[in-house]
Amino acid sequence: MTRGRPRLAVVYDDGAVSPGELGVGLADTADAVFLVPDTPHVAAMLPVLEQLGAVHSLTGDPAGDATLIRHLAPDGVTTFSEFMIRTTAGLAAAAGLPYHLPDTALLLTDKALQRAALRRAGVDDVRSARLGSPADWPSALAAVGLPAVIKPVRGAGSRHTHPVYDKQQAARLVSEVFAQLPAAPEGGPRLVVEELLPGRPSAPFGDCVSVESLCAPDGITHLAVSGKLPLVRPFRQPGRFWPHHLPDTDERAVLALVTGALTALGVQHGLTHTEVKLTPAGPRLIEVNGRLGGHVNGMARTACGVDLVRAAARYALGRDPGLAPLRPDRVHFQHNGLAPTKPCRLLGVHGAAQLRRREGISGYRTFVRLGEQLPGGVMTHELDVIWGVADDHDSMVRLIERALETLSYEFAFADGRRTVSAASCGAWQDAVPRESERTMQRTQ
Repeated sequence: MTRGRPRLAVVYDDGAVSPGELGVGLADTADAVFLVPDTPHVAAMLPVLEQLGAVHSLTGDPAGDATLIRHLAPDGVTTFSEFMIRTTAGLAAAAGLPYHLPDTALLLTDKALQRAALRRAGVDDVRSARLGSPADWPSALAAVGLPAVIKPVRGAGSRHTHPVYDKQQAARLVSEVFAQLPAAPEGGPRLVVEELLPGRPSAPFGDCVSVESLCAPDGITHLAVSGKLPLVRPFRQPGRFWPHHLPDTDERAVLALVTGALTALGVQHGLTHTEVKLTPAGPRLIEVNGRLGGHVNGMARTACGVDLVRAAARYALGRDPGLAPLRPDRVHFQHNGLAPTKPCRLLGVHGAAQLRRREGISGYRTFVRLGEQLPGGVMTHELDVIWGVADDHDSMVRLIERALETLSYEFAFADGRRTVSAASCGAWQDAVPRESERTMQRTQ
């Protein structure tokens, strides 16, 4: 029996692409079949997914899930969720479909194994050590030294990621984070400790960039280098812009590093997102991710008219994705307001209508409902997104600064209600006047 349109299996969970983006990107490309785990996010999105295609539950049993995908017989399989990369690799292998090989998927999703593989290949020598329990901390300290970063072996969005500067602080944080992490499969390590990479002076921009690449057996095409806005403490990412601001020599060094990393990890399929730190000694790798980066599809659509979900789907189906390096003529940006690190409830957002009327602002959208409880913590929890376009990078900085002065948030903390300006919550908190910085510290 023959089918009309190709069938694409999308292994779905919380990730870099929303159901709405999937609907747009797949509309003229394939019939979607969603393979989903039992998670709260999937439960919340299920009514939307069911409007976009057939939905089938994954049990977590590799043999049973392999039988399911072979029965569905899709023409391709992909995922946009960091948490489902390993599962997707197993399903692809079971169905005989192209995707990351299981060994590569493991390297892409285990930060400790990834560091070790890059070190063996001579690509990057960031010191790191794995922790199976708090008792491993003294040996990790001896191997890595201070200052350092502790982070989960698996994770995204800076969840449970902390800088540490002294032994006492580190020992306390390691114990606290271990108490919050789920047990690792087969008793494996749950945390990785890495040396803290110093950033070079880069204000008013951030000291890191990211690279979007298309990997294939016959080579790697780097699609875009995203400039970043300055991090919000400790490692929360508030925004990005295209094209980047780097001189050509820096761009070449960044792309050479990313090419070496992807080659060392054996990545030969699909879109990847690599984070790179700009240090005084040159670019250093933060991490390589085996999927599309968060918010990158929105940037590609507004800046270049390219739908990367559609391109990823076409590539997964064995078709030409129609991609080439992306570099818009003007500077396109996104800025995300970030929730405070102390638990609170969002009571109000003020100034949105005025913000939308500002010249250069293309749109504004909130992600959090009024009255919603925000969990706190160091994970990047986005309140909203502002996007727009400027003639050059200096104009972009001024435009974002004026936009953030327009917007404010009202929160209910345990000790009372506070209204906080977006300028104090946003990318510029390390560069704002001292009184504004003190205000933000009180809210957190």
